[in-house]
Order: sequence, then C-alpha cells, then structure tokens
Amino acid sequence: MITDPPALESLSSRYELLVASISDYAICMLDPQGHVTSWNVGAQRTSGYREDEALGMHFSRLHTPEDRQSGLSQQALATALQEGRYECEGWRVRKDGSRFWASVVIDPVYAQDGEHIGFAKVARDITDGRRVLDALRESEQRFRLLVQGVIDYAIYMLSPEGLITNWNLGAERIKGYAPDEVLGSHYRRFFTAEDRQEGAPERALAIAAREGRYESEGWRVRKDGTRFWAHAVVDALYDDGGDLIGFAKVTRDNTEKRLAAETLEQARADLFQAQKMESIGQLTGGVAHDFNNLLAVVSNGVDILRTAPPPEARARVLDSMRRAVERGAALTQQLLSFARQQPLAPTVQQLNQLVAGFEGVLRRAAGPLVRFELDLDPKLRQASIDEARFEAALLNLVVNARDAMPDGGSIEVTTRNATLADNQAATLAAGEYVRVSVTDTGSGMSAEVRERAFEPFFTTKETGKGTGLGLSQVYGFIVQSGGGVTIDTEAGRGTSVHLYLPALATALPEQPAPRPPREERVLIVEDDPLVMESARELFQAMGYAILQAEDGASALRALQRDGEVDVLFSDVMMPNGMTGLALAREVRQRYPGIKIILASGFPQPAMQEAGLGEFAFVGKPYRLSDLARQLRTG
Repeated sequence: MITDPPALESLSSRYELLVASISDYAICMLDPQGHVTSWNVGAQRTSGYREDEALGMHFSRLHTPEDRQSGLSQQALATALQEGRYECEGWRVRKDGSRFWASVVIDPVYAQDGEHIGFAKVARDITDGRRVLDALRESEQRFRLLVQGVIDYAIYMLSPEGLITNWNLGAERIKGYAPDEVLGSHYRRFFTAEDRQEGAPERALAIAAREGRYESEGWRVRKDGTRFWAHAVVDALYDDGGDLIGFAKVTRDNTEKRLAAETLEQARADLFQAQKMESIGQLTGGVAHDFNNLLAVVSNGVDILRTAPPPEARARVLDSMRRAVERGAALTQQLLSFARQQPLAPTVQQLNQLVAGFEGVLRRAAGPLVRFELDLDPKLRQASIDEARFEAALLNLVVNARDAMPDGGSIEVTTRNATLADNQAATLAAGEYVRVSVTDTGSGMSAEVRERAFEPFFTTKETGKGTGLGLSQVYGFIVQSGGGVTIDTEAGRGTSVHLYLPALATALPEQPAPRPPREERVLIVEDDPLVMESARELFQAMGYAILQAEDGASALRALQRDGEVDVLFSDVMMPNGMTGLALAREVRQRYPGIKIILASGFPQPAMQEAGLGEFAFVGKPYRLSDLARQLRTG
C-alpha cells in the first residue's frame, strides 16, 4: 500500500490525467446536488460543451425537456444514493440542440471518512447502435406484419416438439382455426387419421431436423372436418450455436389445382379412348369395305364358273378371282405391318446401297414435275432390315411426298448417322441410330393431321386416291424392326419423315450392290377389249408385267407416269385422232430405249407402203410365236 503523501499525490495526478484524456466516454464528477466539478475530453466531444462551460453546470442540462419536466435528474441521483448505482439508456441533448442516445452510469462517491461528496457519471454515445436496433426492430415488425397479412399461405412456427407457437391470417383462413384455438397444440391435428396413425407428422419433423427441410403434398383436415389438398414445407430453425429452436411451417391449399389436373387428366384419357375407338372404327370399317369388294369378286366368279362358261370367259373370271385374292393378301400384309405382326427376314444392310440401287424406281415414282435428289452419308453405319419391306416403305414415303406437291417441288432422300440422348425422341431409347429421311417442299401437315398421321385408314387424300394405310404400314414395319419414325412438318412448309434404325457396330465402305433382274414391262395400246385381253394373256405367258391404254393419248400419259417400260405394243388403227404409227414415232423420240411393235389386220406390204417399215410389225391375228420372234429380233 502506498502511504507516502508525495507518492499518493503523484498517483492521483496520473489518474486524473488518464480520465481527462479518454475521448470515447464522457466522464465527469458531480457535487451532491448534481453540478459538474470535473469534465474530460470525452464529455466535451460527446456533449459539445467545453470544460469552462460545463464546470458548475447542473448535469440536467443534458436531459431532454421532457426528462427535466419529469424530474429524471433528481430520480437518478436519489436512486444512485439509495441503491449504490444508477444505470439507464435514453435521449440526451448536445449544446447545439441535437440529440444522441446515451448509455449512462452514475455511482455515488464517498470520502475516506464515509462522507458523501458527490457522484461519478460515465456516459457513452451509442446512437449508431440504437439506429441499428431500431432498424432491426422495424424490419422485424414489418416482417411480422407481412407474415400476418398473408392470406393465401398458412405460415406459422412450431416448437422443436411440434407445438404451434404463432398463427397468421392465412392459416386461419385455410384451416379454419382462430389463434387461441391452436396456439400451444400439436400440429398433428391438421393431418388425416390415416396419416396420424402412420406417424406422418413426427416423420416430417424428424426429416426436417435431419436434412434442414421437408416438402410434401397430401390431404389435410380443416376445423370443420373437410379435407383439402396441401403443399407443405417445413424448415428447421437453429440458433447461433447450432441448436434446433423450432420449425417454420408453410402450407398452401392446392385443392383447386389438383382438381383441375385430375379433370384435365380425365379429359385426356377420355380423348385418348375416343380417338382409339375412332381408329378402331375406321380400321374395321375400311377392312370390311375392302374385303366386301374382294369377296364380291370371288363370289361372282364362283357363280359364273358354275355356269360352265367358254374357256376364254373362264380364264378371265379366274384371273379376276386371282387378282382379288392377291389384293386381299396385300391388304392383310398392310394390316399385319401396322400391327407389327408380319414375318420379317432382316439381314445386315448398308442402307446407302439399298437407296442407291432403288433410286430409279424412286425417281420415276416422284414424277416429272418433281426434282429428286439423294444425299447419302459415305460413312453410314450398318443396320439390320428386311430389304424388300424397306424399299416398299421408302417408295410409300416418296409417293406421299409427290402427292403433297401437285404443282411440283423437290424430294430429297438423305441418310445420316444419329446419336439420340435420353428423352430426345419419345418412342426411341438413347443410343446410336441410322436415320433415313424423306423431305419434301409440299403442303405440310397441320398439328392435328400430324398427330393422326400413323392411324390406319386416316388420309387427307381424295376418295379413291389412298387407303390411309401407307404411313401406318411404314410405322409398324420400322417399329417392328426395332426403330422408330418421327415427323417434322408445318402446314405450308413441307414435311420430313425420319426413319430411325438401330446402328450396328461397324460401317461398311460404299460399294455398288448387285440388284436382282427386274421384271420386264410392256405397254399394250388397244381399244378393243377382247383383243386387249388376248394380248395381255400372251405377254403374261412370256413373263411380262402389263400396262395398258386404250388410245395414243392415254399411252403417253402412262409412259409419263411410269417411264420404266421395255416394250410398246400398239394397234395401228386407233380412235381419238392419234394412230399407232404417230404414237410409235412420238415414243421413239421421247423414249428411244423402248422396243416398239405395231400390229394391224392389213397385210405387211401395205403397212410398209404406209411408212411402217421402220418398226417391228405383226399381222392380226397374231400368235405367241409371232410376238416372241419380234421381241427377239426387233
């Protein structure tokens, strides 16, 4: 203990110097009545009063008029004397009249003999902190008002045990409970009896506590016992130390949305059923119509054969019956193709070779008004496909494309390797494919037509112009082959039909593929039906495929539609102005590769004088050997 007076005086001086130099705190001494007896730098900086201005001033001058009127200064000194300390926060006034928020502590000071000699007052300007607290309080109040004002969402708090601790207007509107009816109760009361029995409320809180969040949809129960479909989110709340202090629960009534979705789904199901029944009706109606016609031919033929007709008529009847059977078999194959039930004979193929080898047929099918192009990928991979049915499918698409361009346009057949990702095509799995596309510049399809394009017997063509089985047959065949078909189209902007087939492991280099010999074709031009039938039978006996026309003009149109004709066999005398000789000369000029044979009842010398010597000639009545000789030597 320091007892030396000079030492005590030195220590007191240092202490006074320390207090006087503190600038962050206003430190002053007051006499027992509250007048200032000392004033440090911090007091001057905080209040604005210099030391000479403050000494002798009553400390109540720093109080607001309201506090002075209420006697706050006397209460503060009395409390300090009575309790040994006075502490408060409040507004204080600077010399310039501005206010600041102060934290104030007043302690009584006693002499060594116990005499009360005054007060020590320490104050600090904490206005900035006050503003922060006020802003936070105001923000919390606004947030509280916002939450309380929301009526479309039930927003409330739960304790860690699931007890309801607050309740907004949205919760009251949706669930039907007033705040005093639910505060303090467990939120499981909103769950159905089944969910409560299964422990769904407790499981939701456990998952939220473990993972931080739980989201669900399900039926909930209102106060009146009615149910509503709720979308609910539970978020866990933690304090600064990481301890769970409760949960925030947000619920929305989605009953109307769910009912609308169910209504839409039911409408879709009804529409699908209606479309399915319409397709079945079209299918059965189309099949019945076609097969009734075919059965009529066979039935009539049987009746005729029972009358023992002449051999010529018997042959014609049998031929009609045979064609009806062939048509029925073809129709059956089309139906099986749509049903994906026809037997296939797939082999590993390089599709470029098939397309290129079939180009001539495709180009002629496209017709003279259409520009036909191929764009084949030289690195195309292999695929497994039934060659004949693939060609038929390709021909079908080209004919459809041509029919969509009555005034002409262009058709392009392309081949590409394609890689499909998940969900890129609804009917195809992800993987590697070979894609064959037929693209036209025709009329395109509307969205409605595109949706129905693969339906059996659905067609936009005129009556008699199409069966409606073409695209359904293509679709069924490609799907049965493990692939899929997609259509890119827009009304007025053309159509692209894409055939996808699973690609095999390796690709073959491009090389010409050997083609089987094509059946030779003859165009017979004859206006007498009996003579026409006789000529048909002779050429069919020699293995020719038959085209027929009754005059020169129709013969030229037939050649324009199908230029793949090897022989023109025409009568010289024909109706409608164009003779067989004029037809022969026109055909030679347009189609120099076609063999031409003319027939007439006049003797050959007379025909040669008439200018027919430049063409092969047979006289009527002709026999099979006459035709065969001219075909070999002509």
